[in-house]
Amino acid sequence: MKAFARAAGRTVVAAAAFAAVSASAQADTWRYAFEEAMDDVQGKFAQKFKEEVEKNSDHTVKLFPFGTLGESADIMEQARAGILQFVDQSPGFTGSMIPEAQVFFVPYLMPTEPEVVNTFFSESEAINEDFEDLYEEKGLELLKMFPEGEVAMTTKEKVTSPEDLNGVKFRTMTNPLLVESYDAFGATPTPLPWGEVFGALQTDIIQGQENPVFWVWSTKMYEVTDYITFAGHNIFTTAVMANNDFFEGLPEAEQEMVEDAIDVAFDYILEYQEGLTEKSLEQIKEAKPSINIVHLTEEQREPFKQAAAQVEERFIEMTGESGKAILEQLKEDLAEAREAVAAN
Repeated sequence: MKAFARAAGRTVVAAAAFAAVSASAQADTWRYAFEEAMDDVQGKFAQKFKEEVEKNSDHTVKLFPFGTLGESADIMEQARAGILQFVDQSPGFTGSMIPEAQVFFVPYLMPTEPEVVNTFFSESEAINEDFEDLYEEKGLELLKMFPEGEVAMTTKEKVTSPEDLNGVKFRTMTNPLLVESYDAFGATPTPLPWGEVFGALQTDIIQGQENPVFWVWSTKMYEVTDYITFAGHNIFTTAVMANNDFFEGLPEAEQEMVEDAIDVAFDYILEYQEGLTEKSLEQIKEAKPSINIVHLTEEQREPFKQAAAQVEERFIEMTGESGKAILEQLKEDLAEAREAVAAN
């Protein structure tokens, strides 16, 4: 819809007009905050975006990694207020504001095969059209969603079935559907801001959490847990957004420049993540040889998949017809991505 209309309109922008707009535009400093460290996936994406913007304009992009401007709720508030021009935040934290975004937390909906995942995020109609309008209603311009790898559960005790999670206080993001997921899995979901997680695991206030393995390595979660379990239940999704008033106030040529920079960063980050999970696991094993890495069999995953069905039903109850339509479109997009990969 909007993104495609803009893309079509770009073809009529002459090179001379682009040069004139660029020359006359005021050079500004744009502020971009994200939820990870500079050397993590979101940080690498942000740095590539910064490089492209500064190479193709007179603007400067100032980057703010996790913690420099507060927690996730803080940077979202600043982005919506226009203090930040850009923000990268997982739908896990925007789910309360945009309930339909919680669809990414329906267990076993998203594939874990990298080729299918990458094709889906590149071509999904739900992501590239439907979600744009939902984010715009909240004052945000959705520029790109991208994957950050399969999530794994890190726990103090071994987990091979939902019964093993009984009584386990499991940290979740402040996301209603993720809470529903771990409740269905048998755990006691415990929403916590990220800054409190390491200490809570260290003091046994909680006994588990989930994240992509690169983040488990980067944040040293393996130091306070003993098992890394792959249940195949999800991947981590994040979204790069701009303040809508800021973005719509840019000349068309500068909007195009921003979106081109986002596309370059997107292609870069998909390539950057190739083999990242395996590399991170090797680093963890070297740092903590006693760590236990568990890949659940299909038979062991089946009870988790059965529990996931009630989470999907709960998602539809929470979001109504709008959420149901998003879910159906996502399933269509995923089927098309699988077919496209199989055809190649």
